[in-house]
This record gives sequence, structure tokens and C-alpha cells, in this order.
Amino acid sequence: MSAQLRPQAAAQARLVLLGTGTVGSAFVARYQALLQRQLTLPSLHVVANSRIALACGDTPEAVLSRARDADRQGEAPAHHEEVGRLQAGDIVVDATASEDVAAEHAHWLARGIHVVTANKLGNGTTLARARQIGGIVAAGNARYGDAATVGAGLPLLSSIRALVAGGDRIHAIEGVLSGSLAWLFHRFDGSQPFSACVREAAAAGYTEPDPRIDLSGEDVRRKLLILARAAGVALEAEQVAVESLVPPALAALPAAQVDAALAQLDAPLAGHLLSAREQGLSLCFVARLDGHGASVGLRALPADHPLAGGRGTDNRVAIHSDRYRERPLLIQGPGAGAEVTAAALLDDVLDIANR
Repeated sequence: MSAQLRPQAAAQARLVLLGTGTVGSAFVARYQALLQRQLTLPSLHVVANSRIALACGDTPEAVLSRARDADRQGEAPAHHEEVGRLQAGDIVVDATASEDVAAEHAHWLARGIHVVTANKLGNGTTLARARQIGGIVAAGNARYGDAATVGAGLPLLSSIRALVAGGDRIHAIEGVLSGSLAWLFHRFDGSQPFSACVREAAAAGYTEPDPRIDLSGEDVRRKLLILARAAGVALEAEQVAVESLVPPALAALPAAQVDAALAQLDAPLAGHLLSAREQGLSLCFVARLDGHGASVGLRALPADHPLAGGRGTDNRVAIHSDRYRERPLLIQGPGAGAEVTAAALLDDVLDIANR
């Protein structure tokens, strides 16, 4: 390993947290809780967003609050300058959903800076970007912690990678990969319009502020891409067929007009629910990858289907392989929420620091 890429000792490694939203806030809260339990963690050096970067010192919560309230400063995102000061062995935690930040992952890794991310735009967009990240990590200069990108830290990626490393052949992966959509279709029973369920989910913080991001299936597509690539399948985004729940007229509206127009969802979803019930089936929003291709969309499943038993925001993923030929490996657990996502990020930070 060259001198400029020689990692720092774990005790000297510094953390830079990018993102001060709900996940970033939960990360800081859990970081503080782990320190109080006397776990050894790299120092939280800086908290940054696109507007400002602030040194933490001994008051990360106060710094987080200041960063969230900051006005925009300058033209370039504040994190660029701050990450430029990092050294090999330091750790960037990406708690954003920013394309600009994800585009820097490979650059940071090449400098020997570890990246821990909840941002799906690293491994969940173009195959070229995912291969670039994978190639740099394989060279051994830095590590890429991405457990929070799918399943909010459920052992999905680690299980798939372990199966592949052990010589197992994966034949199909299918799953309910969106906690918000899992909650919606568990809640939607016809007693109220689907739009009312969407508003309820948004008020509980299960959906994005613009629920079309969840309902379009694009987020699920990214998660399926990440799982596919972990399984060794060279899948491009355009190879995944996505069935959006958003009617074209609703998709075309400005964000400020979406809430008033959510009733456009009601008739189509009521029809899907009625059709499923007439057949004794349940609605689930499912991603599937197999030898015939990849798809994301609404499916009506029998009660004994491996994906039909989830509750609340549960993600539920079935992995079919040589080893699990008769019955799939089933992984289930909470797949949405800032707290579980933050926990997954810190698990990856601890794993890197302890190695």
C-alpha cells in the first residue's frame, strides 16, 4: 500500500457526516448513545450539508441544529471543501439522497477514504458507477458500507454476498423492498380511499414529502439493482420493468399540487383491491429478479406466498438458490425509519473502525 493511502489507526480516524435531515439527525442521536455505552468510535469531526459544514467538538447535537437552520452559503456544496481535507482511513457517512454526493463515492474511495452510505445512488444507478465502486473496493484501499441502502440494515446484502462467495447459485430474488409501500398495502383494506392511506403514511413519516417518489416504484428499482449486482448480475436500470402506481396526470403536476390531486389514485387502486379479493389474494408491491428478467410492480399474492406475511413497514425478501431450492431463504424485518437506517450506518462505521 502506498504511503498516501496508508490508513490511519481506527482511534484517529475521523467521521464526516453528510446530511442533516431525519437520517442524519438519527445518526447523531445514536452516535451519542453508543458513546455513552462506552463503545469506541471514530470522532465525529464535521457535520455538513449542501449549505454549511461545521466542526462538531463536544456538541454534535447543537452543531446539527445549526446546520439544519443554516442559509445557503456560496455556490459549491459545503461538503466538497470539507471532504477535501480528509485523509486515507477517514470515513464519510452519506446520509443524503443526493446524486452529487453519490457521484463522489468512487473518488473518495480511490483516495483511501471509507464510505458508509444510505444513499442508493451509488450502487443503484448506472452499472458503470457500481462497477467503478466495486473495482476500487476490491483493490483494498478503502471499504464501502452499504447495508443501509436496502432493507435499512437487514442482512440482505451480506447474505447474498456470502452465498455467492460460498459458491451458491442464486436463481431468483423477490421482495417487498419499500417500507412505505408495505405499510400502505397492509393498511389499505377498502374502508377508506387509497389517497387517505397515503396521507396517513406521509403524516407518520413513512413516505417522502412527495409521495410520488415512493409510489412510482423508482426507489424500489434502485434497491433491486443493488441486490442484483450483489448477486453478480450485471443489470442496467433500463432492464427493470417498472409499473408505477402514479397516473400520468398526477405525475405531471408540480409538487405543491400533488396532495390536492391524490384522489386520482383511488379508482385504480380500488379496482386492484376488488380484483385481488375476488380471487382470495392480497396486494403487495414486489420487486423480482430471475432468469426471465427483472420487474417492479403491484402483484396479487396468495396467503401462503413467502412475501404475503409481512406487517407494518416490514421488508420481506425471498432468495431462491441451489442451497435454498425447495424453500427460499426468507429475510424479514423493519425496512423503513430513520432510527433503523441510522443503526445500519453506525454498524458499518463500527465494522470499518474495528478492522
